[in-house]
Amino acid sequence: MHIRGDHAELVVGGRLDVRSAADARTVLHSAVDDGDGDLVLDLTGLDSWDATGLGVIMGAHRRAGRCGRRLVLRGVPPQMQRLLVATRLHRILAIEGGLAAESLPRV
Repeated sequence: MHIRGDHAELVVGGRLDVRSAADARTVLHSAVDDGDGDLVLDLTGLDSWDATGLGVIMGAHRRAGRCGRRLVLRGVPPQMQRLLVATRLHRILAIEGGLAAESLPRV
């Protein structure tokens, strides 16, 4: 996993999983603490995430809220969009441009 960027926008690539969670958490918390306004998390290059990685993102979301900021996800890959819908986290997290129609449940 690799993260590059600053306190306003971070680009995440690779795998966000149990092995990379501690490093990702440190970078995300620093970015939240050191900036103001929206923190954009670009996930375009993210190959996969597991429950631990999703927990890191939710932790950053909560921390941002406590700091008066908003965590905004950009470029969420389709398989991860489906996971956000299945867990209903798409209703809590800010997702730039919304979700693809194929990720949403059919009624």
